Amino acid sequence: MKTRAKVSTFLAAVLFALTASLTSASVFAQDASAPAAASTPAAEAAAPAAPAPEASLPAGEAPKADAADQFSLSHLIKEGNLVDRATLVIMLLMSIGSWYILVTKIIDLTKLNGQAKEARKFWKAANVNAGLSSLKEGSPYRFIADSAISASQHHEGALLEQIDLNSWVTMSIQRSVDKVQSRLGEGLTFLATVGSTSPFIGLFGTVMGIYQALIAIGTTGNSSIDRVAGPIGSALIMTAIGLFTAVPAVLGYNYLLRRNKSAMEDVRAFGADLHAVVLSGAMSKATANK
Repeated sequence: MKTRAKVSTFLAAVLFALTASLTSASVFAQDASAPAAASTPAAEAAAPAAPAPEASLPAGEAPKADAADQFSLSHLIKEGNLVDRATLVIMLLMSIGSWYILVTKIIDLTKLNGQAKEARKFWKAANVNAGLSSLKEGSPYRFIADSAISASQHHEGALLEQIDLNSWVTMSIQRSVDKVQSRLGEGLTFLATVGSTSPFIGLFGTVMGIYQALIAIGTTGNSSIDRVAGPIGSALIMTAIGLFTAVPAVLGYNYLLRRNKSAMEDVRAFGADLHAVVLSGAMSKATANK
């Protein structure tokens, strides 16, 4: 019943606005077609005494804002309620987080590509330990090589009876590769969440803005087009901001996903070759293939 009452109120407001617009248009047309009245001293005396447009405003009502200003973001921030400002803050934080993750991950991937080129020096070393020293500290390739060498050197005791050296080194390299992949994937979940939810958050702000505009129309009884267009136009800014937040997040997610896949192919190839080198110690054969 409440929903029907709200719909009926909204339809009545729209019909009232259309009726008022048509009535004002017809009155304007009649005034334009009517002949000009004869100039009389009384009319000349009454003309200067006509009230200014600002004087016809009800007491306590401010002059109307500029039409362009009603559709601006600054007007929404100044005149918006708590829901509008909270929605803007949420989308601002989501946008800042998305751009921060996107920029930092691109920098990390650029460094990883440079480290992949430097990892070729590993295969030109005389032995595995010399190749390890050629890799820089903090490099994922150094981390994988260190794990593989450490696993081959600490295969003793109960491990000799339960797990062979091949399986032990394979497990160590695989765990290292998985950690590198997990590190590359950090932040992608946030980008996916922003890309999928920010349009709906913006739509929520738009719906609430239109709802508040309809409440104001029903309370004041003023449903002229200038009173309706301003609040609804400001509310639509929320949807635009939601899309502006979502599109870079989705594009960045797809871009990073493709770059991560390409980078992990090099990491896995290095791990596979390292597995063979650690078990056989034949650096010369690995160098011949590089």
